[in-house]
Amino acid sequence: MTNERSDAEQPVEVNGGEAAVVGLPRPASLESASGLWNRLRPVYEGLVHFSLFICASISVLVTVGIVIILLYESVKFFYDVPVLEFLTGTEWTPLLKPQHFGILPLLCGTMLVAGGSALVAVPIGLGTAIYLSEYASPRFRDIVKPILEILAGIPSVVYGFMAIVFVSPIIRQIFPSAGVFNAASACVVVGIMILPMIISLSEDILQSVPISLRAAASALGANKFEVTVRVVLPAAMSGIIASFLLAISRAIGETMAVTLAAGATPKLTLNPLESIQTMTAYIVQVSLGDTPAGTIEYRTIFAVGLALFVTTMTMNVIAQYILSRVGERYE
Repeated sequence: MTNERSDAEQPVEVNGGEAAVVGLPRPASLESASGLWNRLRPVYEGLVHFSLFICASISVLVTVGIVIILLYESVKFFYDVPVLEFLTGTEWTPLLKPQHFGILPLLCGTMLVAGGSALVAVPIGLGTAIYLSEYASPRFRDIVKPILEILAGIPSVVYGFMAIVFVSPIIRQIFPSAGVFNAASACVVVGIMILPMIISLSEDILQSVPISLRAAASALGANKFEVTVRVVLPAAMSGIIASFLLAISRAIGETMAVTLAAGATPKLTLNPLESIQTMTAYIVQVSLGDTPAGTIEYRTIFAVGLALFVTTMTMNVIAQYILSRVGERYE
């Protein structure tokens, strides 16, 4: 009895030890599926392109909407308050009589908290990042780094409460002239808040420095400290500066911790032991609902928000300029 083979079961001929390629007919179902996919592919790719375009446009539209609202309400505010008085005035009492609308006390308080928190976080954060990247064992790094990043998940109101019940009493014991609410306690807790950002970003940047640079420096006789300070840090400087500026921007925009720790006294001072008020803290104060909408006191929210937006944008422009110069130096 002879077994007949179909076309799909034809034996493969072997010539000189190599298997010849035999073209087998494709099933009709596969042919129809391939044809359907070719017809639907332009539609599918068009839908994907449109979806990605919508996702990219949302952030732009939200930003434009925020800017439009800030400008619209701020223009109404500046109809009643001269821009020069707003930018150069040294008193901020829009909710009291007589009213004064000088933004300098709020701006000074914001910069005082941002600068003080940077003094706390930058040395500790950079030192921790260098240790984790260059000196710590992989096992120790894998344990400690996630623990440090947990700090970023703690709500800011918890930091503010910690400043009132723990940090501020210590500061008052060291400096008896300090008030219950003071800028120093706000600087400490905000500095702790931005530590994970500096540590995580700086450590990732240091880890990304090519091993060949370390090996070359070691081959020239440099020890571990010299390799870290003279080779690794300069090579990663642009990314480290970026982490600093990003953390400071976070400190400028911090609200609840500063509101609880620093108080609500708009004062033009550089003394960290006194109570101050930041721009974000003032927005929280007026947004509680006690100020009628449409009044000049209500529109101060948008004027202060516009000033905060311009301040943050200016910092971003300066950061891009610094990063471009440092990046060109170490390329």
